[in-house]
Amino acid sequence: MAIIITDECINCGACEPECPNTAIYEGADDWRYADGTDLNGKVVLPNGKAVDANEAQQPISDEIYFIVPDKCTECKGFHDEPQCAAVCPVDCCIPDEDHVESEETLLAKQAFMHKD
Repeated sequence: MAIIITDECINCGACEPECPNTAIYEGADDWRYADGTDLNGKVVLPNGKAVDANEAQQPISDEIYFIVPDKCTECKGFHDEPQCAAVCPVDCCIPDEDHVESEETLLAKQAFMHKD
């Protein structure tokens, strides 16, 4: 499953640079599927959604840091544990019950975003 940042977030920013998928953004920031990935132009995500990887997307939160579920792999393929949760000083990076995915799905998503 993806990780979510709860509203207990203190906006310290410790999590953002730790994400190998560039799935974490500061509140109110636009984001792109292409950010920090090998995705470019029109792509079909593993979940079947067709997107333009370079097109700016609306922020998920205007107030706190947020994680894009379509880009979050729980650091599978990079680390043994989600790095955002490992560095969060207030433990507000938790599993997102609304975005449950198997390890196989997370690894496939990681391979899709990082072709090399």
